[in-house]
This record gives sequence, structure tokens and C-alpha cells, in this order.
Amino acid sequence: MLPREVTEKWEIKWLSPYAAKSLYSKGRKKPEPKCPIRTDFQRDRDRILHSKAFRRLMHKTQVFIAPRGDHYRTRLTHTLEVAQIARTICRALRLNEDLAEAITLGHDLGHPPFGHEGEAALDAAYKEHDPDGSFNHVDQSLRIVETLERDGQGLNLTYEVLDGIAYHSKGMRDWDPRGDDQHLPSTLEGQVVRLADRIAYVNHDIDDAIRAGVLTLEDVPSEIRKVLGETHSARITTLVLNVIESTPPSGPVTLSEPVASALNRLKDFLFEKVYQDSQQVKAETEKCQVVISSLFKYYYHHPNEMPPPFCERARESDKEKARQVCDYIAGMTDRYAIDQFYRLFVPQGWQVA
Repeated sequence: MLPREVTEKWEIKWLSPYAAKSLYSKGRKKPEPKCPIRTDFQRDRDRILHSKAFRRLMHKTQVFIAPRGDHYRTRLTHTLEVAQIARTICRALRLNEDLAEAITLGHDLGHPPFGHEGEAALDAAYKEHDPDGSFNHVDQSLRIVETLERDGQGLNLTYEVLDGIAYHSKGMRDWDPRGDDQHLPSTLEGQVVRLADRIAYVNHDIDDAIRAGVLTLEDVPSEIRKVLGETHSARITTLVLNVIESTPPSGPVTLSEPVASALNRLKDFLFEKVYQDSQQVKAETEKCQVVISSLFKYYYHHPNEMPPPFCERARESDKEKARQVCDYIAGMTDRYAIDQFYRLFVPQGWQVA
């Protein structure tokens, strides 16, 4: 019996009846031979892990733009923290950890440089050159894994992983303990990632904001700390344990009323005090908008200066050119975007040979 078949049989025997089983996956858009060693979900995880887009997360903003400090989160460390939380929940609920990990590793691949500020700036720049165009990181994550990676071939992931990536984000909406909105992932593992994403970011963003001097722990309302805990680890333990205790076997993945309310209040507190009003976070916002807008205009008018795959497709039409410029800038890390802006728009000192 092949190693993959052993794992598939183990999943059927030991995982929850409501867990996603790799043997019963809905499959890939392009059928391909099975791996003798890995299940389909393990194979998807590895494809994402080895992708270029995943490596670039290391130098992409989480909250604090282009952080120079060694201990601030980036998109990569955020992704790894979500994966840890999702796997912990899945193990306790006897769900498929491999599927949850694959979804997690792919969920933020589409973020452009400079975090959500960069996302808004890129959307505006794209619309300026194509009124029908729009950019958001969720759609871009899917575009990366379906189209852009492997020189335009995509990663050919399973339906379940694509579905989890497509519906991983709740945006600013509250978590309803009676059940999430109509845009739920089709698997419980995808629902776990959706909640683990929020658990991770509200906690590590507090940690980073305190480190940056934006907040003190005492600024966090006492009623939130009373429910969730006083420390980073205590809050995560409270939330993860509550998910495990509150989620019925058949789903949906949820929280109890007092804990969900505290999580929602903590999310609102962070949006007010850190994401929207913090001078430290907002100080660089206008500069980021200038960088992305300037780069978009430049490459739109000089498409041949983009790498070959982008410039070749840009020749098809003006609409496609705008799409390719958007894809190229979205893939940039913070530091690469800054370097390109400096190279293109900042005068260089004259040197005599």
C-alpha cells in the first residue's frame, strides 16, 4: 500500500465524520496523477509553500509599513501564526489539519506592498487606468494560485483549498456566535481558518502596537481583558478553547456569545486606535499612495520595463496592460517597491568616471 493510501485510510477511520477527507476531494480543474506519498491536500500545502508568492510574504507589511525592527509581524509571520492556531483547533475537533494548513498558507498571497493601505492605493491606481478594474487581496490570492504562479500555469490546487482561500476574510464585520454570514467556506476546515485569521491578527496586532508605543496594555478596555485575558498567550488560549467547546460536530465553527462579543469589541478597538487613528501607522500612508500610483503610471507607459511574462501579455490590449501592471506591482515586496520608486523617481548623484 502506498504511503498516500495509508494516510487516506487513516483520515477516514479517525477524523470526524464532518471533516474533509482527501480521498473524497472534489479534485482539481486539471486532472493529474496522484502523488504516491502525499495526499492531495498535503500536495497543495507543499505547492504553496514552495511558491515564489509565499516567499515574498517575508517582506510584506502586516500593520507597520516596511518595518525595520526584527520583532514586528510581517505577512509571513502572520500566516504562520494563523496556521498554528488553525491546526490546533482542527486537531481538537478531529478535522483535517493538512487542508487547514494549505488554506492558511495561501490565504494572504495576494496582499500587495504596504498592507491594506497599499491594497486601497493599488485599487485606486488600477481604476484610474481601467474604470472596470478592481483590486482586492482575496481575488488576487486566487489569481496567483490559479494563473500567475509557475510562469502562468498556476498551482492547480484542489477545489477545497481554493474555496477556503476565496472565503477566508470577514473584513471588518463582527463575528456572530449564532452563525457566520452566507459567505462561509464549504468545509469546516475553511471555517476554522476564517476564525483563526481573526484570532491571530487581533492578538498579534496588539502585541506589535504595544511594542511600537502606539498602545499600552492598560489602553485595552478592562471588560475585554476580563473576558479574554491579560496576556497574548492567555487571550489566544481563551479564544481557541472557546472555539473548540462552542463548535458542534457538524458546525458551524463559532464562539460563545460573551467571547464573540469581546473579540468583536477588541477588533473595533484596534480599528479605531491602531489601524485608523494611530499617527505612527498613518504617518506613511500618503507616501505609500504616491509610491504605488507613481509606479503604476510609469509601468503603464513603459510596459517593456516589466519582466517578460508581464510585458508580453501587456501587448494584448490597454485593459490587459493595466491588469498586468496591477499584477506586477501587487507581487512586489515593500522594499522592492521602495527601491523601484527610488530608482525611477529620485535623482541620483552625478558621478564622474
